[in-house]
Amino acid sequence: MKIRSWMGCLSVVALGAAGPALAIEATRVGEALDFEEERMQVGLDVQAGLGSFTGDLGDRTGVGPLLGIAAGAQPWRFLGIELGYEGQRLPIEDPRIQDGEAMWRHNASLMAKAGPLLIEDRLRPFVGAGFGLSYLNASDGASATGLYANNDFTREVPLAAGVDYRFGAQKNIFAGARATYRLVYGEEFVDAATGVGQAEGNLLNFSATVGGRF
Repeated sequence: MKIRSWMGCLSVVALGAAGPALAIEATRVGEALDFEEERMQVGLDVQAGLGSFTGDLGDRTGVGPLLGIAAGAQPWRFLGIELGYEGQRLPIEDPRIQDGEAMWRHNASLMAKAGPLLIEDRLRPFVGAGFGLSYLNASDGASATGLYANNDFTREVPLAAGVDYRFGAQKNIFAGARATYRLVYGEEFVDAATGVGQAEGNLLNFSATVGGRF
């Protein structure tokens, strides 16, 4: 019991001594990354575009429109983060299915974006990477055939490249464009339709964005 008591006392002393040191190191790391909490920009943007699946998934679905909204933050000058929702309707192209049927996709993603500021801090080309989860649901006519699944979840790794341009005296309004290639995992929603077992494919989307920072 005495040994444990002494060890407990030593642990408290060690933690007390380490606390200021850890705080100093955290400050140095923040300075090195140019983190400025009081100047951190946050905001919202909306996007609209088109995209389609590739591979086996693209053989059964066509090009479809998308709409999205994202909340973003710029903790560092060259590095930001984005949390977004994306909804997309992908038409089903299958002679066994009547016209007008589609696969609905609902996605949530978290992405890190990195890029420099150019032309008086107005132009920002960027690349991004992250992870996401999509919920896919076939329209009633397609799901009734048993060929296209309802309630299917897929995991995604979005890889993006694009450019944003800032407007206004405060540079807080922007417009941009991006291409996003999403690596898709767990894509079972067209397995029955293809008849080849595990269907494979990824997702390529192009979109325009507008938004603001404050």
